Amino acid sequence: MTIEPFKQDREKTLNRALTVWLCRIAGLALFGMGLFYWARLIGVFDGPLWRFDLMPVWWRFAAPTLAVLYPVAGIGLWMLASWGSVIWVLLTLVEGTMHFAFPQLFGADILPVSLNLTGLALLAMLRIVAYFESRRQS
Repeated sequence: MTIEPFKQDREKTLNRALTVWLCRIAGLALFGMGLFYWARLIGVFDGPLWRFDLMPVWWRFAAPTLAVLYPVAGIGLWMLASWGSVIWVLLTLVEGTMHFAFPQLFGADILPVSLNLTGLALLAMLRIVAYFESRRQS
């Protein structure tokens, strides 16, 4: 009888540890992407899309939005706050709309969207497992 509660605690702890690691790694990556967008806005590098005043109008709307959403989501995930994952979903929707609905304007760059969707799917799976574990224990 003492083995079963220990096993349940270990599973719960493993799930929690995996969730924390995923949130922290994703938080760092999202914060880094936010810095990338801020570098684009202030014109660190040469190029037509690497400075705000040289960007087309559609990028003038999208780049500041993503420059704000990425670091906010990264900080929220790092702090393990529930609103961090909500902002992550929001920025994935914004970027997915940009690249899939308007590929002629923003390009069909599926890598950032697919990475965000993969991370969100992993987080959803871990949270579903935690939900079923908590229901099983109570």
